[in-house]
Amino acid sequence: MARIEREITILNKLGLHARAATKLAILANEFDANIFLIQGEKKASAASVLGLLMLETGMGKKIRLIADGPDAEPAMEAICNLINARFDEAS
Repeated sequence: MARIEREITILNKLGLHARAATKLAILANEFDANIFLIQGEKKASAASVLGLLMLETGMGKKIRLIADGPDAEPAMEAICNLINARFDEAS
């Protein structure tokens, strides 16, 4: 089972707010992988909207992504693309 780690910066103005967290959780649930986001001492499953909101991640914050499981690589790629696309928000 592959385990991948990456560090990424949150780029969208509102950070990981409710709509962005929901988009991320829906995407994470499409893959056969366990995906976690870590910011400082806080860790949350990418599949949990509430968990993601509790990270209180804002613009410019660096988070660590960890994915493991059969779909770890495509899951990591898709989530990084979503974050880098600012969750498809205007700014």
